[in-house]
Amino acid sequence: MIRLVLAGLWVCILTAGTSYAVAYWKEKGSLLPAKDEYLEGLQYHKTRALSVPMVENGNVQGYIVARFVYTIEARTMHQLNVPPEPFVVDEAFRRIYADDRLDFRKLARYDLAILTTAIKQRVNERMQGDIVQDVLVEDFNYVSKEEFQQKP
Repeated sequence: MIRLVLAGLWVCILTAGTSYAVAYWKEKGSLLPAKDEYLEGLQYHKTRALSVPMVENGNVQGYIVARFVYTIEARTMHQLNVPPEPFVVDEAFRRIYADDRLDFRKLARYDLAILTTAIKQRVNERMQGDIVQDVLVEDFNYVSKEEFQQKP
């Protein structure tokens, strides 16, 4: 009977000690990196789809449908009060709409590097710092007015 009580007491002490050791290990010696290490590096953010009307001879001929991805440092992103996405979308719309070199019928010849560089520079000027690291093109297509009206 005494052996049974001592064995039960031994199991309780062993369980409590193991629980304490595991809790201490999770608190101090975790294999996960510290929270600050998570914040380092670049984050990629997609903009919403952007529809820019293409006007020729006073009529809308179709729409440029574009979607961009911009990169920003994670630490910087967490410190911003205003997200950069509205600025990226606004600058993209302005650049595409006002660009006289853009021939919407021949998009293959359009230099997207100039467009993305201009968007990046202008967004960083407006946000008063080197916020956006790079702007990438995810989608850039022309949809005629007829095709655009047929889609639900």
